[in-house]
Amino acid sequence: MILLHQLLTAIAAGDDPGPFALIRREGATNLEVFTGAVRVVDRLADIALPAGGPGPRTLALVPYRQIAERGFACVDDGTPLECLEIGGHGLVPLTDALAALPDEPVRTTAGGGFDISDEAYADTVGRVLTDEIGRGEGANFVIHRTYRATVEGPPLAAALAALRRLLVTERGAYWTFLVYTGARILVGASPERHVSVADGLVMMNPISGTFKHPGAVAERDDLLRFLTDPKEIDELYMVLDEELKMMATVADHGGQVVGPYLKEMSHLAHTEYLLAGRGSLDVRDVLRETMFAPTVTGSPMENACRVIARHEQQGRRYYSGVLAMLGRDEAGRQTLDAPILIRTAEITPDGELRVSVGATLVRHSTAEGEVAETHTKAAGVLAALGLRPDVPVVAGEPVLRLADDPAVRDALAARNDRLARFWLEQRVPGATVLPALTGRRTLIVDGEDTFTGMLAHQLRALGLEVTLRNWHRTGPVDGYDLVLVGPGPGDPRRIDEPKMAALRQVLAGQLTAGRPVLAVCLGHQLLSGLLGLPLHRRSAPYQGLQREIDLFGAVRRVGFYSTFTALADADRVDTGYGPVDVARDAADGAVHALRGSGFAGVQFHPESVLSYDGMRILADLITHLLPAVPASPTRH
Repeated sequence: MILLHQLLTAIAAGDDPGPFALIRREGATNLEVFTGAVRVVDRLADIALPAGGPGPRTLALVPYRQIAERGFACVDDGTPLECLEIGGHGLVPLTDALAALPDEPVRTTAGGGFDISDEAYADTVGRVLTDEIGRGEGANFVIHRTYRATVEGPPLAAALAALRRLLVTERGAYWTFLVYTGARILVGASPERHVSVADGLVMMNPISGTFKHPGAVAERDDLLRFLTDPKEIDELYMVLDEELKMMATVADHGGQVVGPYLKEMSHLAHTEYLLAGRGSLDVRDVLRETMFAPTVTGSPMENACRVIARHEQQGRRYYSGVLAMLGRDEAGRQTLDAPILIRTAEITPDGELRVSVGATLVRHSTAEGEVAETHTKAAGVLAALGLRPDVPVVAGEPVLRLADDPAVRDALAARNDRLARFWLEQRVPGATVLPALTGRRTLIVDGEDTFTGMLAHQLRALGLEVTLRNWHRTGPVDGYDLVLVGPGPGDPRRIDEPKMAALRQVLAGQLTAGRPVLAVCLGHQLLSGLLGLPLHRRSAPYQGLQREIDLFGAVRRVGFYSTFTALADADRVDTGYGPVDVARDAADGAVHALRGSGFAGVQFHPESVLSYDGMRILADLITHLLPAVPASPTRH
């Protein structure tokens, strides 16, 4: 209590208390108080994490522009990566903290509002749906807008009052926090863990789907309709797939899916999953490899950043970045706890207030619905700042309590009935290994979609040795038992584009040499083009779509992420590389898969959580391509 008292006394006297942070973590009965010095660093690798006893070391404010560390596009607004290097740490019972924090309204000047009008934002939504998702650039994208206002009076006093109101009225937040660095204030209630590491366990928390409830009481029937709404379901599935891609990089054996759950907050509710996996990376590398959550960017990630840069006229500052608490545990192991910076206000020392929010745009989004979603997401923080009506409070808690309703639990559980068991169930090491594939070497060529990481985990689970290579990296392809040309965004008809030309070259080389090759999604489209099949842009994109298809005589449930498809008018076609069997849609001739002598391709994603039969399909295709011949003993 001493640290908090000192801070509040200085602020009340109009003095600068020095950098500090106040944090309540989900479910905690205490408010944590941190003080220390702030240092600006250039890279995540420069964040201090010295050895020593257990406890927190550094709280990093990671801006969106840090995505450039991964080589991804962004509007660079120069926002710094600030680090509070912790010198003091205390715990205050929440009841005592609420009694000490100022209980007074926050005053703002008149004339606040979004920097982009509802009409202009709706127009941007329409362009993204048509020009990006409709042209195969990705499955979903998040475009942000910012509410701006000016705080009257001392900004720190206003932020403390807003924090108190959030602590009282907001529920379901992963962190409720105030951070002051001397150069800025961040205050908010983020619902979403980005990534955490404790005891070697890496966890991520994809949240998507937004249900707005009127005031304190949600209508049960409305919630049940929301839980069965295809748009909301697909939106969560897509971010689940995208975060599984990240887990494939930072967890040694990928991630196991737990959930879904209902996260209830004061103005809205979300649906969410938890992902967990064991990892051994430095926590700063974990942060870098997971920049940033698909729930605030889109998928596939690299191209989503390009789309954001094309459609957003200004930088994001800290919106969609993370707060990251780095520390050590009792055994000296690194720890990490990092919420996403959403539902957060940034206040400058002169009182300029910014609250940024975004909507996830998917193939069946509507401009009107996404505009409304941005207002809903901003409501909680704006209410704490006195810019929106408060949610009524009964006995200190908002009334919404539907997560335990049996019908709600059943509706959530039903979402998993169609998903791949490979990702939902704990996997016993070696249980899925096929002896005929053990030790066979596979090269995966990545077309800018890290679904290839999930493919790598599945192939390793089958017993294969796997090497991942980006499409723009040159290297031999003839030293592998199998080459897999993977998915990625873009128009496969533009064969002169560098990526398309490079992937076609790999495929053509394998076909000509008669070496086994498997192609997935974009790779499949390019393979189809080399075989002489026409390519067609769908009128309605198959982005995040699950379908049952006839796959060479067997009914399989698979997930599509595509805008283009090859077409065939027969189940068997003659090509320059021999006869090819085709699995196609009887209605329009869209090619779902093909196979010939030494090659195969699938338009869907067998690795996706949407592909219930994905592992079986991969096993069948690869054993077809790699007959049971022992690998050469000279291979290493």
